[in-house]
Amino acid sequence: MTSSNKHPGAPWRNFYGRLKGKTLRPAQETYLDEDLVALSPGPVDWEVNPDRVPLDLRARFGEVPVWLEVGFGGGEHLVHQAATHPQVAIIGCEPFINGVAMLLGKIRAAGVSNLAVYPGDARNIFDVLPDGSVQKAFLLYPDPWPKTRHHRRRFVTQEHLVPLARVLAPGAEFRVATDIPDYVRQTLAEVPKAGFTRVRCAAEDLHRAWEDWLPTRYEKKALREGRVPHYLTFRRG
Repeated sequence: MTSSNKHPGAPWRNFYGRLKGKTLRPAQETYLDEDLVALSPGPVDWEVNPDRVPLDLRARFGEVPVWLEVGFGGGEHLVHQAATHPQVAIIGCEPFINGVAMLLGKIRAAGVSNLAVYPGDARNIFDVLPDGSVQKAFLLYPDPWPKTRHHRRRFVTQEHLVPLARVLAPGAEFRVATDIPDYVRQTLAEVPKAGFTRVRCAAEDLHRAWEDWLPTRYEKKALREGRVPHYLTFRRG
């Protein structure tokens, strides 16, 4: 367990996931050195924005809808969405620096420019996103924290869902994908409490991917290991 906070004025927030894995390749170090700063959505961390001034998304992206992916893993879905929907801007949040480096390589390869990257805890960017500023959000194969005593660490708790609901516009879509049945149970129990209504409720829709879906490496691993993907869609009230 580590804390995601460094500034003395920041609230204490435990962060339980990994921040770095195996040694980065030289090319990945280059991506981080050369590309990450230019892809920033604006001042997010407490060290650079201690007064928590809201991000100026219009200045950063122009007059386009803004989407948000929480925990983008290796970034394949984020880049796919950016390429498929060039008329929107997408912010990706991911504290695992190896995943960030993988994403930056994919951005270079795809040549997409309508996205921004925040390499940190999503709760920090929730602090500075304006109310109702995001039109769609994705939570795809989040850390399942399978042990019962760790379920409070999952993203689908009110600590995360309430600020997510605040930054989503009325009617905004929230997509969740997971291969863990108990994560589905907790999602269905907790997300509506934060002001969301489930859509695509038919039984067959639970296992039917969205039309613009790209399977992530986590989904491919789940399928190889015999687990079944679940796709949940909610609408912000």
